[in-house]
Amino acid sequence: MGRIAGRFARVEPRRRVRDLVLGLLSDLPRKNCWSIAEWAREASPEGMQHLLGRARWDTDRVRDNVREYVLEHLRDEEAVLVVDETGDVKKGMHTVGV
Repeated sequence: MGRIAGRFARVEPRRRVRDLVLGLLSDLPRKNCWSIAEWAREASPEGMQHLLGRARWDTDRVRDNVREYVLEHLRDEEAVLVVDETGDVKKGMHTVGV
Protein backbone atom coordinates (compact mmCIF):
# COMPACT_ATOMS: atom_id res chain seq x y z
CA MET A 1 0.00 0.00 0.00
CA GLY A 2 2.95 2.29 0.55
CA ARG A 3 3.54 2.34 -3.18
CA ILE A 4 0.13 3.95 -3.92
CA ALA A 5 -0.50 5.86 -0.68
CA GLY A 6 0.88 9.08 -2.15
CA ARG A 7 -1.76 9.02 -4.87
CA PHE A 8 -4.38 9.99 -2.27
CA ALA A 9 -4.17 13.49 -0.81
CA ARG A 10 -6.02 12.67 2.42
CA VAL A 11 -5.62 9.91 4.96
CA GLU A 12 -9.28 8.83 4.80
CA PRO A 13 -9.19 7.60 1.17
CA ARG A 14 -5.79 5.98 1.86
CA ARG A 15 -7.32 3.97 4.68
CA ARG A 16 -10.41 3.17 2.67
CA VAL A 17 -8.46 1.95 -0.36
CA ARG A 18 -6.41 -0.26 1.98
CA ASP A 19 -9.63 -1.74 3.37
CA LEU A 20 -11.04 -2.13 -0.15
CA VAL A 21 -7.98 -4.05 -1.36
CA LEU A 22 -7.90 -6.23 1.75
CA GLY A 23 -11.63 -6.89 1.34
CA LEU A 24 -11.12 -7.89 -2.29
CA LEU A 25 -8.36 -10.26 -1.22
CA SER A 26 -10.42 -11.69 1.65
CA ASP A 27 -12.51 -14.84 1.64
CA LEU A 28 -15.82 -12.96 1.47
CA PRO A 29 -18.28 -14.99 -0.61
CA ARG A 30 -19.61 -11.85 -2.37
CA LYS A 31 -17.47 -8.80 -2.90
CA ASN A 32 -19.29 -5.53 -3.37
CA CYS A 33 -19.35 -2.16 -1.59
CA TRP A 34 -21.86 -3.43 0.98
CA SER A 35 -20.03 -6.60 1.94
CA ILE A 36 -16.58 -5.01 1.96
CA ALA A 37 -17.81 -2.04 4.01
CA GLU A 38 -19.35 -4.43 6.56
CA TRP A 39 -16.14 -6.48 6.60
CA ALA A 40 -14.18 -3.25 7.23
CA ARG A 41 -16.59 -2.38 10.07
CA GLU A 42 -17.97 0.68 8.32
CA ALA A 43 -21.50 1.76 9.15
CA SER A 44 -22.58 1.91 5.50
CA PRO A 45 -21.18 1.39 2.00
CA GLU A 46 -21.23 5.11 1.24
CA GLY A 47 -17.50 5.57 1.84
CA MET A 48 -16.55 2.73 -0.48
CA GLN A 49 -19.01 3.98 -3.09
CA HIS A 50 -17.57 7.48 -2.80
CA LEU A 51 -14.02 6.16 -3.21
CA LEU A 52 -14.92 4.24 -6.36
CA GLY A 53 -17.31 6.72 -7.93
CA ARG A 54 -16.63 10.27 -6.84
CA ALA A 55 -13.35 10.62 -4.95
CA ARG A 56 -10.50 12.34 -6.79
CA TRP A 57 -7.37 10.27 -7.24
CA ASP A 58 -5.03 9.52 -10.08
CA THR A 59 -6.31 6.18 -11.35
CA ASP A 60 -3.74 6.01 -14.14
CA ARG A 61 -0.82 6.42 -11.74
CA VAL A 62 -2.29 3.88 -9.30
CA ARG A 63 -2.67 1.45 -12.20
CA ASP A 64 0.93 2.06 -13.20
CA ASN A 65 2.14 1.55 -9.62
CA VAL A 66 0.24 -1.74 -9.33
CA ARG A 67 1.62 -2.86 -12.69
CA GLU A 68 5.18 -2.10 -11.52
CA TYR A 69 4.60 -4.12 -8.36
CA VAL A 70 3.24 -7.08 -10.29
CA LEU A 71 6.16 -7.03 -12.72
CA GLU A 72 8.69 -6.87 -9.87
CA HIS A 73 7.15 -9.79 -8.01
CA LEU A 74 5.50 -12.02 -10.62
CA ARG A 75 7.44 -11.39 -13.83
CA ASP A 76 7.85 -14.47 -15.97
CA GLU A 77 8.64 -14.30 -19.68
CA GLU A 78 6.24 -17.20 -20.34
CA ALA A 79 3.38 -15.85 -18.22
CA VAL A 80 -0.05 -15.21 -19.72
CA LEU A 81 -2.64 -12.80 -18.34
CA VAL A 82 -6.17 -14.16 -18.42
CA VAL A 83 -9.03 -11.76 -17.70
CA ASP A 84 -12.20 -13.57 -16.69
CA GLU A 85 -15.04 -11.12 -16.34
CA THR A 86 -17.61 -13.58 -15.08
CA GLY A 87 -19.93 -12.08 -12.56
CA ASP A 88 -23.66 -12.23 -12.24
CA VAL A 89 -25.29 -13.62 -15.35
CA LYS A 90 -26.83 -10.70 -17.24
CA LYS A 91 -30.25 -12.04 -18.03
CA GLY A 92 -33.72 -11.66 -16.68
CA MET A 93 -35.37 -8.62 -15.14
CA HIS A 94 -33.68 -8.32 -11.73
CA THR A 95 -29.91 -8.38 -12.25
CA VAL A 96 -28.23 -4.96 -12.21
CA GLY A 97 -27.03 -4.07 -15.68
CA VAL A 98 -29.68 -6.01 -17.59
